[in-house]
Amino acid sequence: MGGGGQRIIDRIRSVTRTDFTIPQRIALAIIPRLTAAILAAIGSTLRFEVIAEEGAIPATPPAKGIFCFWHQCTLPCGWYFRKFRCSILISRSFDGELIARTLGLLGFDSVRGSSSRGGAAGLLTLQAVLKSGFPVVFTADGPRGPIYQTKMGPVKLAQMTQAEIGSFYLLPQRAWTLNSWDRFLIPKPFSKLIVSWSRSVTPPPADADATTLEAKRQELNEAIERARQNAEQHRRR
Repeated sequence: MGGGGQRIIDRIRSVTRTDFTIPQRIALAIIPRLTAAILAAIGSTLRFEVIAEEGAIPATPPAKGIFCFWHQCTLPCGWYFRKFRCSILISRSFDGELIARTLGLLGFDSVRGSSSRGGAAGLLTLQAVLKSGFPVVFTADGPRGPIYQTKMGPVKLAQMTQAEIGSFYLLPQRAWTLNSWDRFLIPKPFSKLIVSWSRSVTPPPADADATTLEAKRQELNEAIERARQNAEQHRRR
């Protein structure tokens, strides 16, 4: 990696909040390390089966471009994609800091921002990451939902960079499901996971208007949903 690309990654890693309360700081010192250790212990027992709809090409490291998945499979995605050197947009909230530090221990880089605050700056940083040759991933319906409804962020980044958007979903055959807005999945040890890919979504034109961007957002939404539904159908079979 060139010096410019390394400076981008170093800048991403250096961005963190410092205004947390003492209890939050204690949690940030303990929970990410504990979560990463548990995920590594479970992840080492997992098996993966890759499937793809017609015309889809599953990504393998080193991959480039933009990739999207639903928030509920963040945990298995964190393990499966740890070798891809991905950067991910994560909110500046306390929960976001927990996630960023946990994923950082697994090899991910975090760009801080959200669809509501810091989003524009986050997209500009992700644009630089893509230009440096590293992939970018989005939890497309995060961080607060609604479930299975992608935000506009990945579409805008695709417009800025003219990069295609890959869509995938990871489905554990056996998992604990949390009672949260996203029905968060925690794979059970020794479970097999289905890694489902749908066809990539082409970027909107650089001069696309709001109507065109919304149509592209819906196309991306349908692509991620196909990946999820194909995984569920495969599991039933």
